[in-house]
Amino acid sequence: MNRLLLDTNVWLWSITTPRKLGREGLRLLENTANELFLSAASSWEIAIKYRLGRLPLPEPPHRFIPPRLIRDGIKPLAVEHHHACHVANLPDLHRDPFDRLLIAQAQTEHLAFITADQRLKDYKVEMILINH
Repeated sequence: MNRLLLDTNVWLWSITTPRKLGREGLRLLENTANELFLSAASSWEIAIKYRLGRLPLPEPPHRFIPPRLIRDGIKPLAVEHHHACHVANLPDLHRDPFDRLLIAQAQTEHLAFITADQRLKDYKVEMILINH
């Protein structure tokens, strides 16, 4: 069993365009032995992009996200102070604040981080890079 923290794009693709996850990504997400997590930071990122008109959704984030997490058996991961503070320990390999917080959460919670973002591969965290 793997404990996986989903990158925001990975979670969105699993709903909208699963083929982008590739065979390996789909296998990981569909394997019921894996424990899947989505961070509140991802919900925050989705809400911001939705509000700015950069992320079209069929309904507002507060109605889109929670029921899909429940439906797909994905556990919500709250952002805690120790997660936010851990960001200061990360090297400056990537400047996106959402990604940095997700990396900090994966490190502190001992979760594998599943992403398609090759720019994150140099962080010291168990990472599963999928090809999209």
